[in-house]
Amino acid sequence: MKRFSTIGSAVALAASVALIAAGCSSGSAGTSGATKPVTITFWGAYGNGGNSTQQDALNKELIPAFEKANPGITVKYVDIAYDSLLQKLTTSAAGDQLPDLVRADLGWVPQFADLGTLVPLSDKMSDFATLSKAVYPGSLATNLYKGKYYGLPLDTNTRVLVTSQKALDAAKMSAPPKTFDDLKTMAAALKGTGMSVFADGGLGAWNISPWIWSGGGAITNAKQTKSTGYLNDAKSVAAVQMLVDLYKEGEIPNLITGNQGATSTSDGLPGGNYANILDGPWMQGIWSGQYPDFTPVYSSVPAGDGGSVSVVGGEDIVLTSSSKHQDAAMKFIRFTQSEKFQIAMVKTGQMTVVPAFASQQKGIAAYYGTFAEQLKTAKSRLAIPQASNVDTILSTELTPAFLGTATVKEALTKAAGEIDGLLAGGK
Repeated sequence: MKRFSTIGSAVALAASVALIAAGCSSGSAGTSGATKPVTITFWGAYGNGGNSTQQDALNKELIPAFEKANPGITVKYVDIAYDSLLQKLTTSAAGDQLPDLVRADLGWVPQFADLGTLVPLSDKMSDFATLSKAVYPGSLATNLYKGKYYGLPLDTNTRVLVTSQKALDAAKMSAPPKTFDDLKTMAAALKGTGMSVFADGGLGAWNISPWIWSGGGAITNAKQTKSTGYLNDAKSVAAVQMLVDLYKEGEIPNLITGNQGATSTSDGLPGGNYANILDGPWMQGIWSGQYPDFTPVYSSVPAGDGGSVSVVGGEDIVLTSSSKHQDAAMKFIRFTQSEKFQIAMVKTGQMTVVPAFASQQKGIAAYYGTFAEQLKTAKSRLAIPQASNVDTILSTELTPAFLGTATVKEALTKAAGEIDGLLAGGK
């Protein structure tokens, strides 16, 4: 998902292990040359404390397949509710009882890497270069911290434009807006219909980055060392200004500036309140249950000078530095990148991190095709330990621009200065 959380104390994360040639095993060699059986522990929130679909695929199909192909390695998966996982890891780190592997929200990886509790896989795995080239670049980038990769993507997602057919009919459009100009044209066509052209639930990096990137702007330079001159450059300002103008025209509701009483995007799109939103593949399941007669229309994020660029979400798999069975754990990490693992998880609602499997994924659920296409250009949010602070900065500084008490240039300049402080090692 999109979630970012902060960590208050030394915590370690870890990831899963891989299917190689049948009969391979890992462990401590005895004097006879035989290997000793080992058990690796893997923590995650596949069931999120209760949902069994993904847990069943892992426990009943995938782990048994891995163990059969790797005699001597046992994988013990422990499911922990997402909201409890960070606390569990914190407590376990204090007691030196961390697992070997963790399915980590992508926002956690740089935080844990900064604490020194993760193994840099780019140093440790001899085949890392091959594995890393096989996945989406934006998903891979979530594991990069200070020149090293501390994990591999496990599952992924992104945001695309989701449009209601009712809105297209009202605006007399045959297809969703493909460009910024198309979005503005649609807004004009919807005047007087009572339908806002666009809605979103905030102004954090998850929300605002696709517009800035698609407009040709940036949050920072490529090395993530400077925000001033990038976040507040002309193209970034113009992209945000478009949204501000639409807001002031009443074409974007105040849900975006924090009105908790406003109609949510998940209800407002099928309910006819909103014409377009940006959202992820999980919405299909939500709408099919709550709004069975609603058929969403999926398309790429409207393109500006930078093309059509969205933001990456998902989870990564990481290996803790305290693991005593790192070779075995890395076998499982390789397994998670395999077709068997990835496609099995697609069937439970996860998106594959490997573009080569996208056609199979689309065959399972056709709407995945739009998301897979968007992932080709999707980017990672800032991979820094203080990434969640960036959300706060953007939301705090941009809100006055939408409310008319600051210009967009002033808001982005102030935000850029504060982000510079984070990039320089601030809190």
